Amino acid sequence: MDFFGKPKSDQSSASAKNGKAAETAKHDERMVPWVEKYRPKNIDDITAQEEVVQVLRKSLETKNLPHLLFYGPPGTGKTSTILALTRDMYGPEAAKTRVLELNASDERGISVVREKVKTFARAVVSQADPRYPSPPYKIVILDEADSMTGDAQAALRRIIEKYSRITRFCLICNYVSRIIEPLASRCTKFRFKSLPRDQAVARVEHVAQLESVRCREGAVGALVDCAAGDLRRAIMSLQSAARMVHGGDGALDADMVAELVGVVPSAVIESLRVAWNAADSGALRTVVDELIYSGYPASQVLAQLHDRAMEDQQLGSLQKAKIALVMATVDKALNDGADEQLQLLDMMMQASRIAQSA
Repeated sequence: MDFFGKPKSDQSSASAKNGKAAETAKHDERMVPWVEKYRPKNIDDITAQEEVVQVLRKSLETKNLPHLLFYGPPGTGKTSTILALTRDMYGPEAAKTRVLELNASDERGISVVREKVKTFARAVVSQADPRYPSPPYKIVILDEADSMTGDAQAALRRIIEKYSRITRFCLICNYVSRIIEPLASRCTKFRFKSLPRDQAVARVEHVAQLESVRCREGAVGALVDCAAGDLRRAIMSLQSAARMVHGGDGALDADMVAELVGVVPSAVIESLRVAWNAADSGALRTVVDELIYSGYPASQVLAQLHDRAMEDQQLGSLQKAKIALVMATVDKALNDGADEQLQLLDMMMQASRIAQSA
């Protein structure tokens, strides 16, 4: 026994348990997706969106928050911003009882609005944390609100009116046109823009540095370019790419990124452009068949071919506009589940006729 009367075997056992718990916690931290691990914890951590952040800071100071409607492309920080605001407003502990977060794409019916949302909205505000502003109201966050049915949005409008004194609502969506006007008019709208390339590159480089991922010149830029303004997608791609170089002396480069995210090689895209200029139906079919057999996704081919067509100096403005319209129709058909091979072949045939027209 030691001086305090505890058997040494018990101390060894306790130390072993503590060590095992620490190891488990460290293992759990490694398993956390980087998107969640590096999600902004407060308003000051938000990248870009200066106008939105400035207004929300004022709301923190005055403790007066209107109903909010955040809209814009995915991966631009809409959900992260409102979660950071609630932590700054209530503190991490009080936020658990004062904030209700729902994904409206999963729970989109009127029954959810009448049960979960209404029950939470009418509840008494919980005890405040004196270390934070803690205004006397709760917050309901409805992510992907544009997936809600019309009836559910109409029911939500009435709940917002009735319980606005003790509950504020934040609607988050990609397409603001899908929110009914009576609901949108009750909220202060904030449009989230795609992050500027330099800021997105800086954020991804920061994550790579913290995770000890070696990146050659151009690798991070390629990740950001492939993500097309979606910072979430860029960080997820970085985490996937890190496994390709983990444990070795190699470093991530642009070619690895292109292979990982499924970018179609420039030579393949150029072969499609050359084929429609040749006006040979047999050649068109051959190049499309080879493309499909290679396993490239049709949507990615379409996106890259569109960019290449818009840069083609041999095409006039009217021809580019007609080709873009054809590609838009094919893209819609692909999203609806049409056959990729047939749609690409149809697009190539139409583009060939347009390219040959005067």
